[in-house]
Amino acid sequence: MSQTRHVPVMLQRCLDLLAPALQDPAHPEPVVVDCTLGLGGHSEALLEAFPTARLIGLDRDKEALRLSGERLARFGDRSTLVHAVYDELPDVLARLGVPKVQGILFDLGVSSMQLDEADRGFAYAQDAPLDMRMDQSTGIGAAEVLNTYPPGELVRILRAYGEEKQAKRIVSAVVRERENEPFSNSARLVELIRDSLPQAAKRTGGNPAKRTFQALRIEVNGELSVLEQAIPAAVASLAVGGRIAVLSYHSLEDRLVKQVFAAGAANTAPPGLPVVPERYQPRLKLLTRGAELPTEDEIAENRRAAPARLRGAQRIREDER
Repeated sequence: MSQTRHVPVMLQRCLDLLAPALQDPAHPEPVVVDCTLGLGGHSEALLEAFPTARLIGLDRDKEALRLSGERLARFGDRSTLVHAVYDELPDVLARLGVPKVQGILFDLGVSSMQLDEADRGFAYAQDAPLDMRMDQSTGIGAAEVLNTYPPGELVRILRAYGEEKQAKRIVSAVVRERENEPFSNSARLVELIRDSLPQAAKRTGGNPAKRTFQALRIEVNGELSVLEQAIPAAVASLAVGGRIAVLSYHSLEDRLVKQVFAAGAANTAPPGLPVVPERYQPRLKLLTRGAELPTEDEIAENRRAAPARLRGAQRIREDER
């Protein structure tokens, strides 16, 4: 079902970025990690494009693991799928006895399956329970956040994670409404947001609920705090010559990735040294000039690719012991 309509974002560019590391004669059986397995579209393409590669796929969503497991079954023991959040990558590799890997891919944000399965509550375009948990076996859902968080905390979340300028207005309406009846479904929240925004704010930037839904999703899943841990951990898991590609879908994610890559690619020597010792040399080489964007053709084929930003980097030096 979902697999037929699932189109992996910037697929060929991701394969091209990772190819030199996964075709390196020094690593005849390279290991590549898909940290955000989803429906397995990128993983399937990686296993097809690099026939000697072994894949490790992570996802916190058990339904995604089940569906991608069916899709990747034909590759047999070349793929190992693990129920884990992507900041757990070092633990997963240690458990599997894999010291370093040659390739890592992150496709951040919400998977197509989570958007398409109405009862998950990710999409503001259809009424559903306000859940938004990527792993439905743990944590609190979006309704509980809306119904129990203090007003000041809700304003902070909408501003920080949704970049919502009207956060105070929306939260005032939420607090007033939740006293009458707790929130449980997305349609009521969408209607409340529409009603509480000034006319000018409704005319720009698509659905006016988009930013609030993004903020709630990031809070419910701890996405940015997880990503802050995950990107440096992934860089540390790369062998020298290994490559990492990261697809982000909003400026908060992209900024985090950019900062980690830029820090890794920087010379950290104190100013004025005539010769820069090895320990101060960059660990990473940037493979993209800024963030690469999808082509117009790709956006026409897959509208979910529109906000994508792709950054790549290569590990060029080991950390000092």
